[in-house]
Amino acid sequence: MKGNEIRRRFLQFFEGKGHTIVDSFSLVPENDPSLLIIGAGMAPLKPFFTGAKTPPNRRMASSQKCVRTGDIEMVGQTARHHTFFEMLGNFSFGDYFKKEAIAWAWEFLLEDLKIDVDKLWVSVYEEDQEAWDIWHHTMGVPAGRIVRLGKEDNFWEIGVGPCGPCSEIYVDLGPEFGCGSPECKPGCDCDRYLEIWNLVFTQFDKDEEGNYNPLPHPNIDTGMGLERLAAVLQGVPTNYDCDLIFPLIEHFADLAGVEYADQKYTQSLRILGDHFRAVAFMLADGILPSNEGRGYVLRRLLRRAVRHGILCGIEGPFLYTAVEPLLKIFPDIYPELTANTQHLIATIKAEEERFLATIQSGMELLKSLLAKVGKGGVLNGEEAFRLYDTFGFPLELTVEIAGEQQVKVDEDGFRKALEGQRAQARAAREQVDAMLLERTSDLVADLPATTFTGYSTFSASARVLALLDGKEHLDQAEAGQEILIVLDQTPFYPEGGGQVGDGGIMRGERAVVEIDTASKSDAVILHRGRVLEGVLRSGDNVTAEVDTRRRDIEANHTATHLLHHALRKVLGEHVRQAGSLVEADRLRFDFTHTQPVTSQEIQRIEQEVNALIAADLPVECREMNMEDAQRLGAIALFGEKYGATVRVVSVGDVSRELCGGTHVATTSRIRGFKILSESGIGAGLRRIEAVTGNGLLRYFFALEDTLEGAARAAKARRENLVSRIEELQQELREQKQKAEKLETKILALESDNLLAAAEDVAGIKVVSGQVPALDMAALRNNSELILGRLGSGVVVLGAIVGDKVNLVATVSKDLVAKGIHAGKIIGEVARVAGGGGGGRPDMAQAGGKDPSRLKEALALVAGLVANQAEGK
Repeated sequence: MKGNEIRRRFLQFFEGKGHTIVDSFSLVPENDPSLLIIGAGMAPLKPFFTGAKTPPNRRMASSQKCVRTGDIEMVGQTARHHTFFEMLGNFSFGDYFKKEAIAWAWEFLLEDLKIDVDKLWVSVYEEDQEAWDIWHHTMGVPAGRIVRLGKEDNFWEIGVGPCGPCSEIYVDLGPEFGCGSPECKPGCDCDRYLEIWNLVFTQFDKDEEGNYNPLPHPNIDTGMGLERLAAVLQGVPTNYDCDLIFPLIEHFADLAGVEYADQKYTQSLRILGDHFRAVAFMLADGILPSNEGRGYVLRRLLRRAVRHGILCGIEGPFLYTAVEPLLKIFPDIYPELTANTQHLIATIKAEEERFLATIQSGMELLKSLLAKVGKGGVLNGEEAFRLYDTFGFPLELTVEIAGEQQVKVDEDGFRKALEGQRAQARAAREQVDAMLLERTSDLVADLPATTFTGYSTFSASARVLALLDGKEHLDQAEAGQEILIVLDQTPFYPEGGGQVGDGGIMRGERAVVEIDTASKSDAVILHRGRVLEGVLRSGDNVTAEVDTRRRDIEANHTATHLLHHALRKVLGEHVRQAGSLVEADRLRFDFTHTQPVTSQEIQRIEQEVNALIAADLPVECREMNMEDAQRLGAIALFGEKYGATVRVVSVGDVSRELCGGTHVATTSRIRGFKILSESGIGAGLRRIEAVTGNGLLRYFFALEDTLEGAARAAKARRENLVSRIEELQQELREQKQKAEKLETKILALESDNLLAAAEDVAGIKVVSGQVPALDMAALRNNSELILGRLGSGVVVLGAIVGDKVNLVATVSKDLVAKGIHAGKIIGEVARVAGGGGGGRPDMAQAGGKDPSRLKEALALVAGLVANQAEGK
């Protein structure tokens, strides 16, 4: 039975049992800072288990994408470990319990999947007599096939809170997979008994004293690995051989020209198949490679896969070629894969190229370091950090490669070096504002949600619900005092979704307050400002007025939607928004793209956006449920969290996005669009900065001033400025050529003087001295000129350029053969002049920071040559 068919049958079965079937949630946790990546079927449903949210149905089922890296070193070594897998699960939030969960699991396995009952075993928690009785007396499982296991195996708990016993279902794979012990049964460490389904009975609430208090409404949380089940039903020896992974392994084996059955390559090919699935699904869910958080997990998996491709003999970027085979495995199952096909290909290839550009140098350095350390030794943590910082080697990759050579890595030393690098950034994150924000969140926790009226008005009458100073509530605030104000309703947009908070004025009967910005703490909008005059009291009635900057902010925000559309039209559908900043003066837009945008493409993008502005398209904002928004084709942004009801902003028929920001009524109000810059900000990420409306006018006025100033400086009319600059450049080139000819004559004279002063050191002609030279290239040319006239000898020249020293040494080939080394000579000379450098035996150059010691440094040359001639 195919893996996709198993998934379909599972969901159909539980739909028939009254469960609501939900699509797999994103791998990025929603509003759960305790999780980095979703690693279990129940993780996205945690708010329903805790009671924080009400589920749409007390019975739910899903096939959830999961990523786990805790046992990454076991991937490929065992038959079952993976970083990416799908978890089939059925859940009850205070509805059914053990009897139904056990009965339905048994029914599905025996009747729907037709698994031989004689191959199935179960385990229960040793103190859970209720589960044992259901399995034996109700389901008819022989007592000899029910194994009681302890807390470590069959009780789920994480500290205090909800917890409970588990019951697991196993498939007996046969004695050929076993350890041969007559006592072998579920719980044994061998591979004979494969756990396929875990039923968790969450029936207790563990308190701080360690007491297990019964929950009034116990829950059910089950999990079954789809790949494991597929391997069992398809009769293959490992999960890697099932149809959900093996086509990828075959693809990589074909690329490498190796056989999967060849034990030299088996593990690497398994790692490639496994890690590629994880990389692709993480990218499809909006995670991008980086050196932090989820992005680091993604980068680590991708780079580990690249290394194993190299071990299989694959050269150059190759992972990206597996996107098409992956789509064939999951046809129409995960639409995010299909929607982001080009994004996956481009980002994976770019990240491969980036890694491959440095890995060879890094590998050579690592091999050298490991050779020095030797078997049984320890690689210094700072060296491991250098590999990470300079060559992009994840620590885990260094540990893995070192382990193959029986070398340990000082991981504590690595983390110490890494911590030192991050200290400054961490210090910035720990500023007082962050602490005040946390305190403020506590202060407004009991206040009602603020009603936002700013979509339809710039002014509103409101009542002051609270005054805060960031530390405590205030009864009143006087002139000159900076405060946070909470109103019952407000037209001030709170910072969010990339849009800055509004500023403006609040007027009360006894006070005037200038508002700098607005922000949000949960559902409460905070207005940060300063009392200009009078006294403002909690409970006062005020008029809140947003200033005219909002018009420019609205124009810039709608322009980002038009820009997003234009980027996808010009560059390709793989482009997705990765961040934005919408201010009154400008807009910034980050997006996924693997190469710089050309000037021709920028021009096409500007033309597209300005054409849409000129078309005076209507901008419509509507609230609807997520399903309706998706049917309309609205684009949801990576990393954003959405509730059941979303706001869809439509610009004519060209753009639909989920967005909570403020916008113009029609595109003509944007009045124009101009891109100021385009740059790279990370692997596969680009950034555009642009202006619209009043910002565009300011840009043109500044450009006019610059042109006028340039015309005055060039003594030309503005319309003749280009031709005048060309004339000046030609004059400059001619003057430079004259200067170079003059310098050559001066250097020739200097050469004569230096050659006349040549010393004989142990039979070697040595020329050293200070010369006038404009740059290092001129100094190098002069040195080679003198050596050419000298024939056989050593030439060391120095020049003062600004407040620095340039040094060059050249040695004739016959003397190099006798052991004279230019690099060693120049290194010693440069040290005296406050610098350093080196190079080849025949030519070397260096710099110094102390011009006052140049003569002293050059005086060393004869002695250094003498020492080398004597073999010292």
